[in-house]
Amino acid sequence: MEVVPYKNQSNSKKEQVAEMFDNISPKYDFLNHLLSLGIDISWRKKAIRLLKPKQPKQILDVATGTGDFALEALALNPDKVIGVDISEGMLSYGRKKIKEKRLEDKVELHTGDSENLPFETATFDAVIVAFGVRNFENLEKGLAEIYRVLRPNGTVVVLEFSKPTRFPFKNLYNFYFKNILPNIGKLISKDTSAYTYLPASVQAFPDGKQFTDILTKIGFDKTKWLPLTFGISSIYMGEKLA
Repeated sequence: MEVVPYKNQSNSKKEQVAEMFDNISPKYDFLNHLLSLGIDISWRKKAIRLLKPKQPKQILDVATGTGDFALEALALNPDKVIGVDISEGMLSYGRKKIKEKRLEDKVELHTGDSENLPFETATFDAVIVAFGVRNFENLEKGLAEIYRVLRPNGTVVVLEFSKPTRFPFKNLYNFYFKNILPNIGKLISKDTSAYTYLPASVQAFPDGKQFTDILTKIGFDKTKWLPLTFGISSIYMGEKLA
């Protein structure tokens, strides 16, 4: 059964996800750092550092949201980072950040669908995604699009929530994720469904080896899986060799 933000609506997951992120965009960055106790910042930094040996010059950030991952990618000294997202609300906050930092020449944010990317085949040296792939309506289609727009020898780096497996952390995490996080999220974001959808979407997501198996199925080589912080999130990598 497909996990969607608003169970009482009949529109597609893609449309619901766009609506949800439009709704929570004013509080998204604040809640991200609050609910993860700021650890999400170090996760992004670590994911970007893994790309350093590749020295990518053209980078695409899929499901860029408010642009945090795209901005973090500037640490790699690329020529250009392009971010795409289906939520215009999130993008508007990202563009404000970029303008305040005077980085318009380095980072561009565009409205775009992860499953139908508006770029030619073999355009980017690296594609990055942070906390976005579990929101794809069709996971394999979205990953196939990422594969398509990568150049030969290009790399994908995916940062995504995963499910801790070790006792007692697994139990503490599940209690926090299912009971405390949704209530804080609802209180601050004023969206009654978004932070209930979050744990449900993580629970339904094929994490760990399941996800690297899907990357391999799509065509990626040298796939890797790196769990972070007791398995709360994971970094996945794959290369397009041909």
